[in-house]
Amino acid sequence: MFSQCKGAFKQSRTWKRAFGLAEGVLGCVGRSTVTGMISATGQHFKDWSAAYRLFQGDRMDTSKLFSVIRKTVADAISADEREIYAHMDDTLLRKRGKKVSGAKWMRDPLGPPFQTNLVWGQRFIEVSLSLCSKMDKVQATTIPVDLQHCPSVSKPKKDSLQEEHDLYREAQKKMKLSVIGAQRISELRKDLDKDGHKDKTLVVSVDGSYTNEAVLKKLDENVVLIGRIRKDCKLHESPEISQSKGRKLVYGKQLPTPEQIRQSDEYEWKEVKAWAAGKVHTFNVKTVEQVRWRKSGPMNLRLIIIRPVSYRLTKKSRLLYRDPAYLICTSTELSLEKILQAYLWRWGIEVNFRDQKTLMGCGQAQVRKEKPCSKVPQFITAVYSMLLLSASIAKITELPRPKWYKKKKNQRLTTQDFINQFRAINWSDSVKINFSDFVNMEQKQRSAKNYPVHTLSSLFYNRN
Repeated sequence: MFSQCKGAFKQSRTWKRAFGLAEGVLGCVGRSTVTGMISATGQHFKDWSAAYRLFQGDRMDTSKLFSVIRKTVADAISADEREIYAHMDDTLLRKRGKKVSGAKWMRDPLGPPFQTNLVWGQRFIEVSLSLCSKMDKVQATTIPVDLQHCPSVSKPKKDSLQEEHDLYREAQKKMKLSVIGAQRISELRKDLDKDGHKDKTLVVSVDGSYTNEAVLKKLDENVVLIGRIRKDCKLHESPEISQSKGRKLVYGKQLPTPEQIRQSDEYEWKEVKAWAAGKVHTFNVKTVEQVRWRKSGPMNLRLIIIRPVSYRLTKKSRLLYRDPAYLICTSTELSLEKILQAYLWRWGIEVNFRDQKTLMGCGQAQVRKEKPCSKVPQFITAVYSMLLLSASIAKITELPRPKWYKKKKNQRLTTQDFINQFRAINWSDSVKINFSDFVNMEQKQRSAKNYPVHTLSSLFYNRN
């Protein structure tokens, strides 16, 4: 798959160097810095400056790397399927250097609800596509296809000229996450059209921070947005068609709030089945069609209210409930089953963030200039996407599972399993080991008289 990305590099030797670093990303057992990638490929006794120059200038076009991934995912969707499902969210990469480009103090999303903590880091917007040949009640693999650095604008000093403050306010409006998010959705729609998927609708799932006026009023044609709204949101009915002269009404009679509709008996619950948390669940859902909202303008929306799902921490514990969800969809024709399943698939982008940061080391590179700060995380994310795509296409002969693993039918392999399998395939010739007898060899060395160095276990069974 990486060989299809030669067009993203100016020279063939630049592509070879990038391919070596890609292997270093997956083979690095320590911090995923640029020097860590170099050391993982045995280049630590050679000049390292060329690897750092790879991420500067125009030697590598990361957008073309993602274009190969995006086209592969879109082509894998069945021709009978009329929708392509995407998810968008922003994330925070923590940094330590005070001179890192684009870094600033931001609210810690992992902080407790009763205390707002601040952390130093960079913000990125990511767009992922669901890899599933056909929409069904199944778990879809979420593949990142876009990662955009969104640095904030530096605020001028108090004694600066008024013109500088005016320019700062204008630039601040353009660099808002919701504005950049609307641009990324538009770019994705145009790229899919170039790839030959004009006839397929792009369904984008977002959270509440992107369900606003900046995104809803700038949606392109053939794009459907599914997003969360507040429980006290003010919604209106669609206005009746009037024959009288004058300005036509845009909003009709005001509806009850989503929370009031959830508690009301006038709206009936419907049962909808969808895949979530490893199995098919039955969700109770209320829906109100032909709804209008002032944030979206003259556009008919669909309101979906999902009843809280019950669960138990243990078999004998009391029954607990999760929070209800309030969604809107910009399409009134998309079926309720597809809307619910598409939004449940959005959890995959949260899994992507976790894997990119903890397993792939995205954000650990010690670079501080503008372009490397953007290109290094994009390069690592592209390698991560290619790993997931390759694992979905290739036949994986997984390593023998540890003893504490529960044996389940159709158990899904994790990203760490893919990384361990890559290391086993890549390093099996050098260590000269037969993995079919790997378990027996380890059991023979369990005697207290033997003190072997378990190098292979530490390499192939590393759980970061």
